[in-house]
Amino acid sequence: MDIRAITLDLDDTLWPIAPVMARVEQRVDAWLHAHCPAVAAAWPIEAMRQLREEVTREHPQYAHDYTIQRKLTLRRAFAPFGLGEDWVEAAYAIYQDERNRVDCYADTESALARLARQLPLASLSNGNADLARIGLHRHFRFSVTAREVGVAKPDPAIFLHACERLGLSPNQVLHVGDDPALDVAGARAVGMHAAWINRDRLAWHDADAPDLDFPDLDALAGWIEAQRPAS
Repeated sequence: MDIRAITLDLDDTLWPIAPVMARVEQRVDAWLHAHCPAVAAAWPIEAMRQLREEVTREHPQYAHDYTIQRKLTLRRAFAPFGLGEDWVEAAYAIYQDERNRVDCYADTESALARLARQLPLASLSNGNADLARIGLHRHFRFSVTAREVGVAKPDPAIFLHACERLGLSPNQVLHVGDDPALDVAGARAVGMHAAWINRDRLAWHDADAPDLDFPDLDALAGWIEAQRPAS
């Protein structure tokens, strides 16, 4: 493989996302109880989650944009109480702050540093994490998000956009991620190489297997280092 750059997924590749989102819901709910208890009473955590799912179904044109989905949900929750955009933005700021308080996997920081010493890195995510706020941006040349491109993985356009920004053809780029469909199949469909970060050591059941299968990012970094000529 002639790999000249790496794109990396974020959620569940660099950090587990489920505990982050659970904290997001709890913190937004606490903020609502403190600042607009009537809204909090009308929309407890489970009801707010169902409202967001309803908004997502009603607006498939925003399937790639979690920011708009969240704001539409908040707008609908606040509207019956006569609370407008200032409230939406204030609540969203709470969401965004907690969304970027992630607990990286133990191998993430060291592996990213090792990888960045070998090849250009770019993040490629459907989510709305902010690497600068998280403190990992120094490892990356740039970030590509579904919101920016207008489509989400596994759509070919988001992968090709990243390759174009890198100035490389897809077969010169390795995409790294945890999701078999969004990351592995999506990358391979456009001719990129794909590395599956398979922390649970699951078996691969589809025919189109990833080029590489690693238990963590440290193993990926070790493999990349072994492929590179000694300096």
